[in-house]
Amino acid sequence: MDPLDDVLVRIDDWGADHVSAAVLAPGGVIARRGDPAHRYRWASVTKLATALSVLVAAERGSLSLDEAAGPPGSTVRHLLAHASGLPFEGAEPISAPGRTRIYSNPGFDALGALVGARSGAAFDVALTASVLEPLGMATTSLVDRPSQGLHGPLDDLIALGMELLRPTLVSRDMFRVATTVAFPGLVGVLPGVGRFDPLDWGLGFELRDGKAPHWTGARNSPATFGHFGGAGTFLWVDPVAELALVALSDREFGPWALAAWPALSDAVLGAAVR
Repeated sequence: MDPLDDVLVRIDDWGADHVSAAVLAPGGVIARRGDPAHRYRWASVTKLATALSVLVAAERGSLSLDEAAGPPGSTVRHLLAHASGLPFEGAEPISAPGRTRIYSNPGFDALGALVGARSGAAFDVALTASVLEPLGMATTSLVDRPSQGLHGPLDDLIALGMELLRPTLVSRDMFRVATTVAFPGLVGVLPGVGRFDPLDWGLGFELRDGKAPHWTGARNSPATFGHFGGAGTFLWVDPVAELALVALSDREFGPWALAAWPALSDAVLGAAVR
Protein backbone atom coordinates (compact mmCIF):
# COMPACT_ATOMS: atom_id res chain seq x y z
CA MET A 1 0.00 0.00 0.00
CA ASP A 2 1.21 3.51 -0.84
CA PRO A 3 2.23 5.43 2.33
CA LEU A 4 -0.44 8.09 1.73
CA ASP A 5 -3.14 5.48 1.12
CA ASP A 6 -2.10 3.92 4.41
CA VAL A 7 -2.40 7.32 6.14
CA LEU A 8 -5.91 7.97 4.80
CA VAL A 9 -7.13 4.72 6.37
CA ARG A 10 -7.25 6.77 9.59
CA ILE A 11 -10.50 8.42 8.48
CA ASP A 12 -12.28 5.09 8.98
CA ASP A 13 -11.91 5.64 12.74
CA TRP A 14 -13.61 9.04 12.79
CA GLY A 15 -16.95 7.57 13.82
CA ALA A 16 -18.85 8.99 10.84
CA ASP A 17 -21.47 7.14 8.82
CA HIS A 18 -19.88 8.56 5.68
CA VAL A 19 -16.38 9.98 5.35
CA SER A 20 -14.10 10.77 2.40
CA ALA A 21 -10.72 12.44 2.02
CA ALA A 22 -8.07 13.17 -0.58
CA VAL A 23 -4.51 14.48 -0.75
CA LEU A 24 -3.77 16.86 -3.62
CA ALA A 25 -0.62 18.13 -5.30
CA PRO A 26 -0.32 20.55 -8.23
CA GLY A 27 -0.29 17.59 -10.62
CA GLY A 28 -3.54 16.14 -9.30
CA VAL A 29 -4.89 13.71 -6.69
CA ILE A 30 -2.15 11.62 -5.09
CA ALA A 31 -4.33 9.68 -2.64
CA ARG A 32 -8.03 9.35 -1.90
CA ARG A 33 -10.41 7.29 0.20
CA GLY A 34 -14.14 7.10 0.71
CA ASP A 35 -17.40 7.03 -1.20
CA PRO A 36 -16.99 9.11 -4.39
CA ALA A 37 -20.74 9.50 -4.93
CA HIS A 38 -22.00 10.54 -1.49
CA ARG A 39 -23.21 14.16 -1.30
CA TYR A 40 -22.04 15.79 1.90
CA ARG A 41 -23.11 18.98 3.62
CA TRP A 42 -20.03 21.18 3.40
CA ALA A 43 -21.15 23.63 6.10
CA SER A 44 -18.70 26.54 6.44
CA VAL A 45 -16.27 25.15 3.87
CA THR A 46 -18.88 26.83 1.63
CA LYS A 47 -17.30 30.15 2.60
CA LEU A 48 -14.27 29.35 0.44
CA ALA A 49 -16.44 29.15 -2.68
CA THR A 50 -18.45 32.22 -1.67
CA ALA A 51 -15.23 34.16 -1.12
CA LEU A 52 -13.97 33.11 -4.56
CA SER A 53 -17.19 34.38 -6.12
CA VAL A 54 -16.62 37.76 -4.46
CA LEU A 55 -13.00 37.91 -5.65
CA VAL A 56 -14.07 37.02 -9.19
CA ALA A 57 -16.71 39.76 -9.10
CA ALA A 58 -14.12 42.24 -7.83
CA GLU A 59 -11.73 41.46 -10.65
CA ARG A 60 -14.53 41.76 -13.20
CA GLY A 61 -15.39 45.19 -11.81
CA SER A 62 -18.92 44.45 -10.66
CA LEU A 63 -17.99 45.30 -7.09
CA SER A 64 -15.07 46.75 -5.15
CA LEU A 65 -13.42 45.22 -2.10
CA ASP A 66 -13.49 48.67 -0.48
CA GLU A 67 -17.06 49.66 -1.22
CA ALA A 68 -19.52 49.97 1.65
CA ALA A 69 -21.23 46.70 2.59
CA GLY A 70 -22.70 45.38 5.81
CA PRO A 71 -23.13 47.60 8.88
CA PRO A 72 -22.19 51.32 8.83
CA GLY A 73 -18.48 51.81 8.27
CA SER A 74 -17.97 48.28 6.96
CA THR A 75 -16.79 47.28 3.48
CA VAL A 76 -16.71 44.12 1.39
CA ARG A 77 -13.15 43.61 2.64
CA HIS A 78 -14.34 43.78 6.27
CA LEU A 79 -17.06 41.19 5.59
CA LEU A 80 -14.63 38.79 3.92
CA ALA A 81 -12.19 39.11 6.81
CA HIS A 82 -14.80 38.73 9.59
CA ALA A 83 -13.99 42.26 10.72
CA SER A 84 -17.31 44.01 10.04
CA GLY A 85 -18.55 43.84 13.62
CA LEU A 86 -21.45 41.54 12.78
CA PRO A 87 -21.98 38.67 15.26
CA PHE A 88 -21.75 34.93 14.68
CA GLU A 89 -25.50 35.04 14.06
CA GLY A 90 -27.80 38.05 14.04
CA ALA A 91 -28.29 41.27 12.14
CA GLU A 92 -27.03 43.89 14.60
CA PRO A 93 -23.29 44.66 14.87
CA ILE A 94 -21.64 44.11 18.23
CA SER A 95 -18.40 45.93 17.45
CA ALA A 96 -17.17 48.73 15.24
CA PRO A 97 -15.70 47.58 11.90
CA GLY A 98 -12.01 46.77 11.99
CA ARG A 99 -11.83 46.53 15.77
CA THR A 100 -12.34 42.81 16.49
CA ARG A 101 -12.31 39.57 14.50
CA ILE A 102 -15.83 38.22 14.97
CA TYR A 103 -16.54 35.11 12.92
CA SER A 104 -19.84 35.93 11.22
CA ASN A 105 -22.21 33.83 9.15
CA PRO A 106 -24.46 36.84 8.39
CA GLY A 107 -21.43 38.65 6.98
CA PHE A 108 -21.01 35.98 4.31
CA ASP A 109 -24.73 35.86 3.67
CA ALA A 110 -24.53 39.61 2.99
CA LEU A 111 -21.68 39.00 0.54
CA GLY A 112 -23.77 36.41 -1.28
CA ALA A 113 -26.66 38.84 -1.54
CA LEU A 114 -24.34 41.52 -2.94
CA VAL A 115 -22.82 39.21 -5.57
CA GLY A 116 -26.28 38.07 -6.59
CA ALA A 117 -27.60 41.62 -6.85
CA ARG A 118 -24.67 42.76 -8.99
CA SER A 119 -25.05 39.77 -11.29
CA GLY A 120 -28.79 40.29 -11.69
CA ALA A 121 -29.53 36.77 -10.49
CA ALA A 122 -29.95 34.81 -7.29
CA PHE A 123 -26.66 34.02 -5.55
CA ASP A 124 -26.83 30.31 -6.30
CA VAL A 125 -27.02 31.13 -10.02
CA ALA A 126 -24.12 33.59 -9.74
CA LEU A 127 -22.03 31.13 -7.74
CA THR A 128 -22.63 28.39 -10.29
CA ALA A 129 -21.66 30.67 -13.17
CA SER A 130 -18.55 32.17 -11.57
CA VAL A 131 -17.12 29.25 -9.56
CA LEU A 132 -18.88 25.89 -9.67
CA GLU A 133 -19.30 25.55 -13.44
CA PRO A 134 -15.81 26.78 -14.41
CA LEU A 135 -14.27 24.32 -11.96
CA GLY A 136 -16.41 21.41 -13.17
CA MET A 137 -18.24 21.09 -9.84
CA ALA A 138 -21.35 19.83 -11.60
CA THR A 139 -22.86 17.82 -8.74
CA THR A 140 -22.48 20.47 -6.02
CA SER A 141 -25.27 22.95 -5.35
CA LEU A 142 -26.19 25.64 -2.86
CA VAL A 143 -29.23 24.48 -0.92
CA ASP A 144 -29.00 26.95 1.94
CA ARG A 145 -27.20 30.16 2.91
CA PRO A 146 -24.07 31.52 1.17
CA SER A 147 -22.22 31.08 4.46
CA GLN A 148 -22.81 27.34 4.79
CA GLY A 149 -25.15 25.91 2.17
CA LEU A 150 -23.14 23.89 -0.35
CA HIS A 151 -23.79 20.16 -0.65
CA GLY A 152 -21.64 17.98 -2.89
CA PRO A 153 -19.33 14.98 -3.27
CA LEU A 154 -15.61 14.51 -2.72
CA ASP A 155 -14.70 15.02 -6.38
CA ASP A 156 -16.11 18.54 -6.32
CA LEU A 157 -14.28 19.49 -3.15
CA ILE A 158 -11.15 18.11 -4.83
CA ALA A 159 -11.82 20.48 -7.74
CA LEU A 160 -12.03 23.42 -5.33
CA GLY A 161 -8.84 22.30 -3.60
CA MET A 162 -7.00 22.06 -6.90
CA GLU A 163 -8.12 25.58 -7.77
CA LEU A 164 -6.75 26.89 -4.48
CA LEU A 165 -3.43 25.14 -5.10
CA ARG A 166 -3.07 26.80 -8.52
CA PRO A 167 -5.65 29.58 -8.95
CA THR A 168 -7.17 30.15 -12.37
CA LEU A 169 -10.33 32.11 -11.58
CA VAL A 170 -8.54 35.16 -10.17
CA SER A 171 -5.15 36.72 -10.76
CA ARG A 172 -2.05 35.84 -8.78
CA ASP A 173 -2.05 39.31 -7.21
CA MET A 174 -5.67 39.05 -6.09
CA PHE A 175 -5.10 35.60 -4.63
CA ARG A 176 -1.99 36.80 -2.79
CA VAL A 177 -4.03 39.58 -1.19
CA ALA A 178 -6.79 37.10 -0.28
CA THR A 179 -4.33 34.79 1.50
CA THR A 180 -2.52 37.57 3.37
CA VAL A 181 -3.68 38.87 6.75
CA ALA A 182 -6.41 41.49 6.39
CA PHE A 183 -6.67 43.99 9.26
CA PRO A 184 -3.67 42.62 11.19
CA GLY A 185 -3.63 42.34 14.95
CA LEU A 186 -7.33 41.70 15.59
CA VAL A 187 -8.23 39.51 18.56
CA GLY A 188 -11.00 36.98 18.11
CA VAL A 189 -12.44 33.54 18.76
CA LEU A 190 -12.21 30.71 16.24
CA PRO A 191 -15.49 28.86 16.95
CA GLY A 192 -14.92 25.49 18.54
CA VAL A 193 -11.16 26.03 18.81
CA GLY A 194 -10.41 28.99 21.07
CA ARG A 195 -9.45 32.64 21.48
CA PHE A 196 -6.44 33.92 19.58
CA ASP A 197 -4.49 37.14 19.80
CA PRO A 198 -4.25 37.74 16.93
CA LEU A 199 -6.86 35.71 15.05
CA ASP A 200 -5.38 36.10 11.57
CA TRP A 201 -7.65 35.88 8.55
CA GLY A 202 -7.40 36.72 4.88
CA LEU A 203 -10.26 37.53 2.54
CA GLY A 204 -12.40 34.48 3.19
CA PHE A 205 -9.46 32.22 4.03
CA GLU A 206 -8.45 31.38 7.58
CA LEU A 207 -4.67 31.63 7.96
CA ARG A 208 -2.85 29.17 10.18
CA ASP A 209 0.09 31.42 11.09
CA GLY A 210 1.18 30.50 14.63
CA LYS A 211 -2.16 29.42 16.07
CA ALA A 212 -2.03 26.68 18.70
CA PRO A 213 -4.07 24.62 19.14
CA HIS A 214 -5.33 24.46 15.59
CA TRP A 215 -7.38 22.16 13.38
CA THR A 216 -4.46 21.73 10.95
CA GLY A 217 -1.24 19.95 11.95
CA ALA A 218 1.92 21.02 13.72
CA ARG A 219 3.77 20.18 10.49
CA ASN A 220 1.66 22.62 8.48
CA SER A 221 3.56 25.76 7.57
CA PRO A 222 2.35 29.13 8.91
CA ALA A 223 1.37 29.96 5.32
CA THR A 224 -1.34 27.27 5.35
CA PHE A 225 -4.83 28.57 4.59
CA GLY A 226 -8.28 27.06 4.33
CA HIS A 227 -11.47 26.50 6.32
CA PHE A 228 -13.33 23.90 8.31
CA GLY A 229 -17.05 23.33 8.70
CA GLY A 230 -19.37 22.30 11.48
CA ALA A 231 -20.44 19.23 9.50
CA GLY A 232 -17.03 17.65 10.09
CA THR A 233 -15.49 18.98 6.88
CA PHE A 234 -12.29 20.82 6.00
CA LEU A 235 -9.95 21.95 3.26
CA TRP A 236 -6.42 23.22 3.79
CA VAL A 237 -3.71 24.23 1.34
CA ASP A 238 -0.07 24.40 2.41
CA PRO A 239 1.72 26.45 -0.27
CA VAL A 240 5.14 25.64 1.19
CA ALA A 241 4.60 21.87 0.96
CA GLU A 242 2.55 22.35 -2.25
CA LEU A 243 -0.10 20.03 -0.89
CA ALA A 244 -3.77 20.23 -0.05
CA LEU A 245 -5.90 17.97 2.13
CA VAL A 246 -9.67 17.81 1.82
CA ALA A 247 -12.07 15.86 4.02
CA LEU A 248 -15.83 15.43 4.19
CA SER A 249 -17.83 13.63 6.83
CA ASP A 250 -21.29 13.57 8.34
CA ARG A 251 -20.09 13.67 11.94
CA GLU A 252 -20.61 17.09 13.49
CA PHE A 253 -17.49 19.01 14.45
CA GLY A 254 -16.44 18.54 18.08
CA PRO A 255 -13.46 17.68 20.29
CA TRP A 256 -12.92 14.50 18.25
CA ALA A 257 -12.00 16.64 15.23
CA LEU A 258 -9.35 18.64 17.09
CA ALA A 259 -7.67 15.33 17.91
CA ALA A 260 -8.18 13.55 14.58
CA TRP A 261 -7.62 16.31 12.02
CA PRO A 262 -4.19 17.58 13.17
CA ALA A 263 -2.98 13.98 13.51
CA LEU A 264 -4.12 13.19 9.97
CA SER A 265 -2.59 16.40 8.63
CA ASP A 266 0.76 15.67 10.26
CA ALA A 267 0.73 12.10 8.98
CA VAL A 268 -0.06 13.27 5.43
CA LEU A 269 2.74 15.83 5.48
CA GLY A 270 5.12 13.31 7.00
CA ALA A 271 4.38 10.76 4.29
CA ALA A 272 4.30 13.16 1.36
CA VAL A 273 7.12 15.60 2.11
CA ARG A 274 10.49 13.90 2.01
